[in-house]
Amino acid sequence: IAMLEALREYNTTRQRPKRPPIEIGIGINSGEMMLGIVGGHDRIDTTVISDAVNLASRLEELTKKYRVPLLISQQTFVRLENPEKYCFRVIDKVAIKGKSEMVSVFEIFDADPPEIRRAKLATKTQFERALVLYNMDEFPAAAQLLERCLSEDENDVVAQIYWKRVVDQMLS
Repeated sequence: IAMLEALREYNTTRQRPKRPPIEIGIGINSGEMMLGIVGGHDRIDTTVISDAVNLASRLEELTKKYRVPLLISQQTFVRLENPEKYCFRVIDKVAIKGKSEMVSVFEIFDADPPEIRRAKLATKTQFERALVLYNMDEFPAAAQLLERCLSEDENDVVAQIYWKRVVDQMLS
């Protein structure tokens, strides 16, 4: 969150032609990993490997898909000492390559601009209910809730993505 806030501040100095704002995506997962040094005589490097590292990488990739800067896994979420301190919402369940279980993914939006953060907080319950309905194949009810979310904040990319998914399911 501090990195994203610092980046937002830095980007205020880049508001000139040919200096677009820098955007980053952060994926955080918790779990065991192996850290080691690999290489040979001429070149060595450090690396980390594990399912936990692979999931963090997958979360970072999902930040591009959902156009949100910070995603965490359920493994990280359950380790938060005071989760109520954070602005968060569940946004997906993803499959981990080579695993049969799905992992819940949470967006942390504390670093969003205040007006966007307020809109996401105002629609959080409706949005998460819409996701439950979507996962239960209750597409018309999910669509109604997502439309309400989008009427609060038409620029909520995650709500737009799910609304399109719901409409596509109803048309198929």
